[in-house]
Amino acid sequence: MNRRKLLAAGAATAVLAGSATRAAAPAKRPPNFIVVLCDDLGYGDVSIYGPGGIRTPAIERLAREGVVLTDYYAPANLCSPSRAGLLTGRYPVRTGLGYEVIQVKDDRGLPLTETIIAKALKPAYATALFGKWHLGHLGASWPPTNHGFDSFFGIPYSHDMSPLSLFEAHAGSGEVTRSPVDYPQLQQRFYDHAERFIEANRDRPFFVELALSAPHLPEHPHAPFDATTYAGPYGAVVAEIDSIVGRLMAKLRALKLENDTVVVFTSDNGPWFEGSPGWMRERKGGGGYDGGYRVPFVAWAPGRIPAGRRVASMIMGIDLLPTFRAMAGMAPLAGVALDGRDITEVLTRGAASPHEELILFDNEVPVAVRTQDWKYVDAIYYRGVKWPMSLFGYQELYDERTGRAENYSVAEVHPEIAKAMKARLDAAKATFAPYKHADIPAAYKALGAQMAHIQD
Repeated sequence: MNRRKLLAAGAATAVLAGSATRAAAPAKRPPNFIVVLCDDLGYGDVSIYGPGGIRTPAIERLAREGVVLTDYYAPANLCSPSRAGLLTGRYPVRTGLGYEVIQVKDDRGLPLTETIIAKALKPAYATALFGKWHLGHLGASWPPTNHGFDSFFGIPYSHDMSPLSLFEAHAGSGEVTRSPVDYPQLQQRFYDHAERFIEANRDRPFFVELALSAPHLPEHPHAPFDATTYAGPYGAVVAEIDSIVGRLMAKLRALKLENDTVVVFTSDNGPWFEGSPGWMRERKGGGGYDGGYRVPFVAWAPGRIPAGRRVASMIMGIDLLPTFRAMAGMAPLAGVALDGRDITEVLTRGAASPHEELILFDNEVPVAVRTQDWKYVDAIYYRGVKWPMSLFGYQELYDERTGRAENYSVAEVHPEIAKAMKARLDAAKATFAPYKHADIPAAYKALGAQMAHIQD
């Protein structure tokens, strides 16, 4: 064999060997998913969106090593509907939980007919919820293991509600155990249970929702976090949240799971009486303005999601379910009317939003519509009353391209855009009107009477 034929044969052998090697290499396994969901954490409460936030070095590192979404919207401006939207991939009004939050004597709950993330990832994934549920604690909706979670350790609702106990349940056992709450230890106990679950399931795909009940008021700082800074006890609790994020990242690295795990850090809605919505208007419960809806969002997945990217594509919590299924290599969920979209390309390539519009509700009524460039709001709270702007013959249109707060309407400058955006909102109202309850929940009638008595 001459030299040319010998080289050609050698090259062919190398190609075949390389092909065999590539064919033999195991495919990357489906990723684990961890959602760290804070309670009432505002856009301006962390230090990843500019100066003024509470120093959060672990979250800063998460952001440096992952993707920060600047225009992420929670599914609602209040807790229960927001959590329903995040887990189901549907606007909360569709689930029957679009009105206010579930109260202690409230018999509402997430219907068992709803498919949440935990159920959508079955049977391939081990699933668990550690922390706050707040999607029903009476009847069939309780405990969360009835909805596809293998394990649950946490509280039924916000930690400002009473009576409050810690509950633990495991799928198939039929037993729910109860223990007392040590408030300063609460977030630590949530994390400790999550860490043990991660360790126990390190060799298979898992989904964990770490639903911290902080920084929701009242604050219960955990030593040694400093409650004497300018941010007081609130700042100490945010520092504790940051430390939990740092512990989680360190644990994933210690278990060599960082390249097999997607971590999402976010909040259920904007801040309540304390906390910072950043430069945005209003806060938790504040109608359709960004301060109640727009919250921090970081996605971290070394080897899957590029590091150090900031993306302005508008996204909402309803997108997590279809995205996780896509990342897990599963087909789109069949037979369910999802409002969420797969945002894998947004996270991995900085692609444009898959949404033409996002609808923002106040309770069960659409009050704002957001496109990538524009925002239209048609109702405002004033002195305890929600006023339709049409009552005054006034329109609120905001140019989202400027990056400014919703302080100055440009409806007069862009009348055609205002008209088109109003048409979008009117269409949304017509679409979701059939889902609205005929009457307010009984628990809120009783609460209303109680509040009237207090005000008297």
